[in-house]
Amino acid sequence: MGCLGSAFSALRYGAVLCACNMMLAGAAAAETVTVAALGDSLTQGYGLPPEDGFVPQMEAWLRDRGADVEMINAGVSGDTTAGGLSRVEWTLTPEVDAMIVALGGNDFLRGVDPAVSRANLDGILKAAEDKGVKVLLVGMIASSNYGAEFKQAFDAMYPELAEAYGVPLYDAFFEGLEVGEDTAGAARRLMQPDGIHPNGEGVALIVEAMGPSVLALVESVE
Repeated sequence: MGCLGSAFSALRYGAVLCACNMMLAGAAAAETVTVAALGDSLTQGYGLPPEDGFVPQMEAWLRDRGADVEMINAGVSGDTTAGGLSRVEWTLTPEVDAMIVALGGNDFLRGVDPAVSRANLDGILKAAEDKGVKVLLVGMIASSNYGAEFKQAFDAMYPELAEAYGVPLYDAFFEGLEVGEDTAGAARRLMQPDGIHPNGEGVALIVEAMGPSVLALVESVE
């Protein structure tokens, strides 16, 4: 092969090598999984320093366990399932690979008909399904303030929707705060003075309990 041919081969090899390197770099960059946390004040981190909120603590927990993940705080204080439904389309931007849906607490506090809350959650899950975004649905447990029928319908909508859409369910946002018989003591120690929102220590326990489910969500992203 002459000099010209050798030069051409070298250039062609260099171009192929460059293209391969670019593809590898792109693949490496694509490994980061972006998770949006769609929720209310519990997700948003109401009353807490930014670093103590649910999203920063969950992101740190996941990274400590080797997950290449970036979390987006899509929590809005006071939001209901209706608010989540109104925001879901612009929350599901092209870079979002997975989504935690943690809504319904404010619906219960306002006595919203569970059928309405269920329809809103259904719309959120449908939007995620249409975009091929993986979802972890986080449930809430109602008290009996509005009667047994309301509680039954409210509590049931989460497992029923999770089954209908084939998405994993984390039973209750506050599950990590179960402390046996010391309910009153836990409320004082792990909650803010309003008795509704967890403090930083409470969030850490919530994250520790929910973390494995979120890690499974991240790992399910292809």
